[in-house]
Amino acid sequence: MKLFDTRWLAVGALTRLGMAAAVLVLAGCASGTGGAAAAAAQGGNKADIVTASDQPDVRRRASIRLELAVSYFSEGKTTFALDELKQALVIDPTYAQAYNLRGLVYMRLNDLGLAEESFKRATALDPNDSGAVQNLGWMMCQSDRFDQATEAFNRALANPRYSDRAKTYLTLGLCQAKAGHAEEAERSLTRSYELDAGNPITGFNLASLLFKRGELVRAQFYIRRLNNSELANSESLWLGIRIERRLDNAVAMNQLAEQLRNRFAQSRELGLFERGAFDE
Repeated sequence: MKLFDTRWLAVGALTRLGMAAAVLVLAGCASGTGGAAAAAAQGGNKADIVTASDQPDVRRRASIRLELAVSYFSEGKTTFALDELKQALVIDPTYAQAYNLRGLVYMRLNDLGLAEESFKRATALDPNDSGAVQNLGWMMCQSDRFDQATEAFNRALANPRYSDRAKTYLTLGLCQAKAGHAEEAERSLTRSYELDAGNPITGFNLASLLFKRGELVRAQFYIRRLNNSELANSESLWLGIRIERRLDNAVAMNQLAEQLRNRFAQSRELGLFERGAFDE
């Protein structure tokens, strides 16, 4: 089950919200954010903005295939995406971002071996592509290789040019929670929230973690902010109901229950509420 808008492409390590693959750097695959893609430098330090004229013809043709693959992948058309990636890599076998997306495709297909091979190839071709390093870390987390996953996440975060730090702190936090390290997970998710308070996945998972740890007032803060936005859904409302109930706030609980009933009448969460199954 997907939580909220698929643009966030959540990973549910704390809850039953899981997608098998976390596509947290999908935009970078098409936009050329990797270090090798920004090879032109000013004064030997700062990377210049890469434009179409900077790309050789081979890379331009491969990037068209990659953009098609990104589009197919975001629409859930995995086979079409993989076919476009194969063609991109025939045109340009050194295209690191194509290998990165190929890894995400194989994660969606639950082939972690080929996913790992793809991510490692991407990072070998472009060691500064922290998005690919992060995805390698998430793949390792799915295999319960938590130490290696943490090392990869920290490596991504160590890149001072990396712009998607909030997403990496999110995946790090989810992985730490999966490993049973609740305190570390809370720190990482809190840092992610500080960097991007508008990400509903971070807000939900942070509230869920705090709820499980019995920190009800803090959990209430995060879930109320989410449920007061247009991104609320049946799962966030249900979590809010459970938190308000635990805080003996009957008015707020009933208001959330009314929203759940009016907006998500066929949801599993409404069934749980009507049965009084607050601990499920």
